[in-house]
Amino acid sequence: MAHSLSQYLPDNFQLDDGICLIAGKELYPELVAQRMREQGVRSKIVAYKGETRESLYDSFPAEDRIRIKVGKLGKMLKAMKSYQVKWAIMAGQITPGRLFKGLYPDLKAVALLAKLKEKNADTIFTAISEEISKVGVELIDARAFLDDQLASSGPMTPPVGKVREEFIQHGIEIAKEVARLDIGQSVVIRKGTVVAVEAFEGTDRMLRRAGSFDTDQLLFIKTVKPGQDYRFDVPVFGMRTLEVMNESGIHHAYLEANNIIILEKEKVLKQAAAWEIELVGY
Repeated sequence: MAHSLSQYLPDNFQLDDGICLIAGKELYPELVAQRMREQGVRSKIVAYKGETRESLYDSFPAEDRIRIKVGKLGKMLKAMKSYQVKWAIMAGQITPGRLFKGLYPDLKAVALLAKLKEKNADTIFTAISEEISKVGVELIDARAFLDDQLASSGPMTPPVGKVREEFIQHGIEIAKEVARLDIGQSVVIRKGTVVAVEAFEGTDRMLRRAGSFDTDQLLFIKTVKPGQDYRFDVPVFGMRTLEVMNESGIHHAYLEANNIIILEKEKVLKQAAAWEIELVGY
């Protein structure tokens, strides 16, 4: 049975259990923190230097917050244990380039990374979640509290021209295969031709690349991996991506319903309609 506060919370969740928000970049963790407060959840935060917004960190009392460098796994685990919480939620991305520059792994993180044959989001976060479990804290679905912000099935904005169903289905198939191969979670296609595939650079750069071909009838498709672990790496679509679509001349986006978070959904849908950008949940 789904929990009354959010269908993505564990059935046995209680308000006073406590949740530690592991906060990455930008708006996503702020929305989660806001919702937790509104619902009276006992909340703590682990923030990252150079990543988590200062305003979010400052909104927590001194005893409920810690700011660490990316890679300080031991320090994070120690803080979570001291918080005496039952749950943790990961919200917001860490700059992907941190894997190459600006990572400060402590001995705990070095040991964890050394054990992994493949180093991708899935393997790294799964290993981290196992370490979190060892201190008595369980990671929950990162869609929790944002049920109303998820892409919904069917048209979410007024239609913009007619798009042939076969092109949409082709794009979804390509996106699913790219996600299965752990390359990325988005593609841009045009009439059955793959124009751009998202990889390490992220969605917005891919959209700009697709827009540089100066063509029409581009379709942007965003999906999740087969067997997606919703405790981390949940795809998001927000105002900035919408702005990039507009700048790039891309007027159709197909987002996997219930699996992709539209940050500030009401605002995004209103602006998309104003710019004649069609957003559809599939």
